[in-house]
Order: sequence, then C-alpha cells, then structure tokens
Amino acid sequence: MSAGLLYRISSVLLVLFAIGHTLGFRQTKGMEGADTVVGLMKSARFHVQGFERNYYDFYVGFGLFVTVFLLFAAALTWQLGGLSPEALSRIPIVATWGLAVCFVAITAMTWRYFFMVPDIFSTVITACLIAAAWAGGRS
Repeated sequence: MSAGLLYRISSVLLVLFAIGHTLGFRQTKGMEGADTVVGLMKSARFHVQGFERNYYDFYVGFGLFVTVFLLFAAALTWQLGGLSPEALSRIPIVATWGLAVCFVAITAMTWRYFFMVPDIFSTVITACLIAAAWAGGRS
C-alpha cells in the first residue's frame, strides 16, 4: 500500500474520530452516576486569572482542543497523502515520524483511560501513520 493512500485513510479516520469525540465527550446517557459528577463539575465555581470558571468549563474546553487537534491532523495527513513519493521522501521527519510517534502516545493513553471505540480508532490511525511514514521514507 502506498504512503499516499495510507495518509488519506488516516485522514478519513481522523475526521470520523473527531466527529465521534465531539458528539460523545459530553454525553452521559447510559453512564450511571455521570450526571451527578457533571452536576458537581458545573457547581464548583472558582476564579482563575480574573475569570470565573467551573471544572466543567475546563473539561469542555480541553475536549474541544482535542477536536481541533484531530481535525488539524486530518488536514495534515490529507495534504501528505496528496504528495508525490519524491516530495514525500523530502518531508522532514518531524512531520511524518513525529506525527506517527505522537499517535503512538495518544494510543497508549487511549487504551489506558478510555474504551473500545477510541481504542480501535487510535490503534488503526497509528498503524496507518507508522506504515505511511515508513513507506514515504523509503520512496
């Protein structure tokens, strides 16, 4: 399989992962006790650098940061997938292997802290990114 195709597959999976994450990270349906925790996160207000916030604000903000990162990674991988093999072999390692290593860490954290669907998505994305970096470097 070519590096370009692997990057394009990664891009599509990253968009799906971003959509699932964004729609799901604030859902509590079917999670016994979650509504109580969310209520407590919303009720505990505090001042931070002149702003009044609660822990739920941080939770939502960091969740949306993840969405933005996933969408950026999708755009980057789509662009990498459109490069010729010669151009791809000249891309700095930080943009190819760095992205793959970043997703190795994300996959490890996903398996440690989350559940099966994100585990599978992150694992398949990581495998595609590693294979693409390997194939692109060998062109």
